[in-house]
Amino acid sequence: MPRRLAGRDPPAAPKLVDSVNHLGADSGIVTNAARVAAVREFNRFYTRRIGVLREGLLDSPYSLAQARVLYELAHQDAPTASGLREHLGLDRGYLSRILAGFRREGLVARTRAKDDGRKSLLRLTPRGRRVFASLDARSREEIRDLLAPLPEAGQRRLVGAMRTVEGLLGSEAAGGPFTIRSARPGDMGWVVHRHGAVYDEAYGWGTAFEAIVAEIVAGFMKRHDPARERAWIAERDSEPLGSVFLVARSKSVAQLRLLLVEPAARGAGLGQRLVEECLRFAKRAGYRRIMLWTQANLAPARHIYEKAGFRLVRSEPNHEFGEGLVSEIWQREL
Repeated sequence: MPRRLAGRDPPAAPKLVDSVNHLGADSGIVTNAARVAAVREFNRFYTRRIGVLREGLLDSPYSLAQARVLYELAHQDAPTASGLREHLGLDRGYLSRILAGFRREGLVARTRAKDDGRKSLLRLTPRGRRVFASLDARSREEIRDLLAPLPEAGQRRLVGAMRTVEGLLGSEAAGGPFTIRSARPGDMGWVVHRHGAVYDEAYGWGTAFEAIVAEIVAGFMKRHDPARERAWIAERDSEPLGSVFLVARSKSVAQLRLLLVEPAARGAGLGQRLVEECLRFAKRAGYRRIMLWTQANLAPARHIYEKAGFRLVRSEPNHEFGEGLVSEIWQREL
């Protein structure tokens, strides 16, 4: 947040023309049959590209399904066979044959659940973990080789497109992980724009607030000390989702400013992660205290600060962005 604000933070139905639901030729919309063909073409391309058509996945004696079962066993805490079957959508008999083969090879062991003797819990044996580790390492290397010929921008586009596919097809991982990086040229305009737009839409603070943010950002770009001050951008698939700044108030006191999380990205812990990034940097930079300035009506941001160990130390009326506001100073020792 700025010094004055630490932040909170049907189209018409298509015309049915024929049995394949061809959408009017003049509209330029692809037919359903063409969409199906495009998806099938992509499936053929991608399965060939990543080598899953080979007899053994990653030059191993294991099929894709077997390798996926090993993956789940390595990443789940003692699952049951029924749990694996439901999670992977595998046929009961097929999964049973896979697990029986793993037991014969000494890759998987079964134990009875302490709370229910009718349930068998599955776990990888030490040999099973070694086999999985080898497969996992080969998989990582193969994906690195797949990405290597692409430039950085191309890699970001590819991962973004994959996330889009996951999201549209309803994956639990649709949102995908976010990353936090240091700000770079081009980010500062986004910070000003989104602060102005988000806070005006939510609170009606107008261009006066946006101007204040612009002043803070301009000052940071001109005068900040990289060793003691920094700005971070949170993003997913190269799309900015949030920001936070840390600046020096004195030799021993730092100030957290311009914390913002896009409304659509809230609820996933992103604001907390941004604040934690500030705290880690402030400690490394040698500050003894960190403070911030916010508004009493910004409940989500106040919750983040309190959870991060900040405590309210002072409040006073503030009329810069409208009537009835109360500004607050929060701080925490490092």
